[in-house]
Amino acid sequence: MIGYITLGTADIKRGAAFYDAIAKEMNTPRMMGSEEDGFIAWGKPGDKAGLSIIHPHDGNPMSVGNGSMVALQAKDEAQVKRVYDLALSLGGTCEGEPGLRGGGFYAAYFRDLDGHKLNAFCMGAG
Repeated sequence: MIGYITLGTADIKRGAAFYDAIAKEMNTPRMMGSEEDGFIAWGKPGDKAGLSIIHPHDGNPMSVGNGSMVALQAKDEAQVKRVYDLALSLGGTCEGEPGLRGGGFYAAYFRDLDGHKLNAFCMGAG
């Protein structure tokens, strides 16, 4: 049902470096846009939902949605940990270390450089 998620950014170049690294780990290329365009989208046509960052169209400063979160589906527990470690190494902040959350749900939570909450997760973990 979800085609893509868009997050506001205060600094498109800084955001691009953060998400380029995470997208590379998750084998998801840039699909469209650039720093010069003021937006960038990562994804694969016909695959899972994509993610994009953008300077808000209305010209107002970006803000973080309270209660909003983007979940990035990883292939396994090891990739969850790599994405989490990568996010923190790039300046992201911890919102919950990798671990089982119940029912085979394995996840790690972090915030990006603009304060948006994300998680990397996989199902079927033991």
